[in-house]
Amino acid sequence: MSKKKVVVIGSGFAGLSAATHLAQDSNCSVTLLEKNDSPGGRARKFEHQGFVFDMGPSWYWMPDVFENYFAHFGKKPSDFYELLRLDPSYAVIYGENDVLDIPADLEQFKSMLEKIELGAGKQLESFLAQAKYKYEVGIHDLVKRPSRSVFEFTSPSLLVDMIRMDIFQSMSKHVRKFFSHDKIIRLMEFPVLFLGETAENIPALYSLMNYADIALGTWYPKKGMHEIIRGMVTLAEEKGVQIRYSSEVEEIEIENGTARRIRLKSGEKIEADVVVAGADYHHVDKHLVNPKYSNYTEKYWDKRVMAPSSLLFYLGINKRLKNLRHHNLFFDEPLGPHADAIYKNPRWPEKPLFYASVPSITDPTVAPEGCENLFLLIPLATDLEDGDEMREKYYHIIMDRLEKITGQEIRSHVIFKRSYAHADFKSDYHAFKGNAYGLANTLTQTAVLKPALKNKNVRNLYYTGQLTVPGPGVPPSLISGQVVAAEVKKDFNL
Repeated sequence: MSKKKVVVIGSGFAGLSAATHLAQDSNCSVTLLEKNDSPGGRARKFEHQGFVFDMGPSWYWMPDVFENYFAHFGKKPSDFYELLRLDPSYAVIYGENDVLDIPADLEQFKSMLEKIELGAGKQLESFLAQAKYKYEVGIHDLVKRPSRSVFEFTSPSLLVDMIRMDIFQSMSKHVRKFFSHDKIIRLMEFPVLFLGETAENIPALYSLMNYADIALGTWYPKKGMHEIIRGMVTLAEEKGVQIRYSSEVEEIEIENGTARRIRLKSGEKIEADVVVAGADYHHVDKHLVNPKYSNYTEKYWDKRVMAPSSLLFYLGINKRLKNLRHHNLFFDEPLGPHADAIYKNPRWPEKPLFYASVPSITDPTVAPEGCENLFLLIPLATDLEDGDEMREKYYHIIMDRLEKITGQEIRSHVIFKRSYAHADFKSDYHAFKGNAYGLANTLTQTAVLKPALKNKNVRNLYYTGQLTVPGPGVPPSLISGQVVAAEVKKDFNL
């Protein structure tokens, strides 16, 4: 029997995961097509005169998801990269001389909370017990369901689980049941910041991320997050996946409801029995597929609630920095107005919160000797105009605060600077509205209410990644590739 020809579009976490799972123990040959000249999608890297910058994801949470991914192929993360647990996990900066270093040790974490609010240490135990339950059910069960039918979620035991996981209560109300001090509340609400809505509109189910943060820890793969991609590429090629770079798809050619071939911008055509799109869902649905075969209308897409975009700065500094950790959250301004600028009344925020990462503090390989690698991020509403003048304005807004709070001159020591925002996300990834994090994880965009992983009009076209199930983030993207591969195998008896 001849092998099925599977074509996967996009070499981000989801695309690499789908391709490798399909190449493992199935009767198919897999070709992975990547638009850019290197793998990883948003997790690409670039280098400049000894500085090595991860372009996107910088947080390594949920280590068990990575362990499970590699274990499926008889491997371990340590076969490909070395993990370091960060301690402190990160710093939260509330203002000048007002910084919390978040300890990796749970007992120290409880003591830190107790000093802020009497009884908070004990309350944390109850909070984490519930969060652990949500994590175990959510990450090890719910997110692995393909969500092709509501009947996947109708068993009595699962309905009880879902009620216990507080899917109908907001994260904001849930946190306030346990804590009352503003600092602790902001700390506990931080992990949902990039899920696409305020804590008032994100289900309390996502306190599972607090368990990932506090109990499972914040890790760092030595040499950078791109080492995960490098390991995944090595594994994919070991399993027989053919990866082709600089191969942008122009069209998925469909005949009588079946995808027959992929036409590249170069004009080359590649035969396909199955197509898995790990590229931007909206781009595939509206630009690569004949409109009569689209899964959704433009009106549908315009009504989707998107997770934020971002303005990023990659900076090379010619000296060592002080008063910063590997990860630093600047909460020195109120969240409310910034959240309003992202989610309610889209605009450039007047006083943005921001994130600073200095991986060279942990890993000297990512910067020249005596220098620092500094990554800055401002979460923003999607679809904003982001010209050079606006980028420069916000560079100075956050650098003013960074220098003041950390007590040092930085700008005069910048020897390399690159910005990245909406227009770049659109150009490099065809990202819908220039989003950075995919679809918001609101209750009305959960499970079967997300864009479907299977095209309803094309019998052999599937989708994977952060605009479909289970959702945005690196661990969910790994799982998304696994889920769609399992559906393809089942549908085509591979």
